[in-house]
Amino acid sequence: MLINCDVKGLEVVVAAELSGDEVLCKEIIDKVDVHGENQKAFGLPTRLIAKTFKFRLIYGGSAYSYANDSDFIPVSRDQKFWQDVIDRYYAKYVGIQQWHTQLIVEAQRNGKLEIPSGRHFPIVPDFTKRDPWPITIIKNYPVQGFGADLVMLARLEIFKRIREEGLECKLVSTIHDSIVGDCPEHELQHIARIMFDAIEKIPLLCKQVFGYEFKLPLTSEIQYGMNKKDMQDLTFA
Repeated sequence: MLINCDVKGLEVVVAAELSGDEVLCKEIIDKVDVHGENQKAFGLPTRLIAKTFKFRLIYGGSAYSYANDSDFIPVSRDQKFWQDVIDRYYAKYVGIQQWHTQLIVEAQRNGKLEIPSGRHFPIVPDFTKRDPWPITIIKNYPVQGFGADLVMLARLEIFKRIREEGLECKLVSTIHDSIVGDCPEHELQHIARIMFDAIEKIPLLCKQVFGYEFKLPLTSEIQYGMNKKDMQDLTFA
């Protein structure tokens, strides 16, 4: 039986944590439907579009990229429309905009970026291009890199618990922000609880391992099934 533990909103939480944006941090702590609220605030047609827009912007999306992307063309092909949405987003989340600017300055000054786990990302300009600095990479790597390190902490905690308790479950894969195990059906509820607890424990593990105080809460959704195609939500008994 496969069991899948998905960290809820990992990239958004990591971006909020690293930027320190007060509005986004408060929304996460208050468990606000961020994408639903932004759909209404920015005049977007669906929650999914608002969600995709947010992730794209965190990773360096521009008005041009939105206006020419198949996911967003049905909404508008007008770069001015998308620039207005971007401007409204940054007006709401001022800390995200300031953090993006700081990342670019740091990369240009030091030729690298460093995240709280101690991981370094070399940033190499390409002076054959009009804009030699890889802005998308500069904005993307800290979120993706730190997110991956946080999932690693949870994965190690889960593995430790499985081994200590002599369980049969095997961890078989990590897919971005998901940890996948293979366990007998009689262990399903117990493994689900171990996984859920490990995700909530990430801030403590982050302090213990990296010496960094992660301030925001993290939680997860658990699914199970005989294969990845036919997974269903798990509720604790």
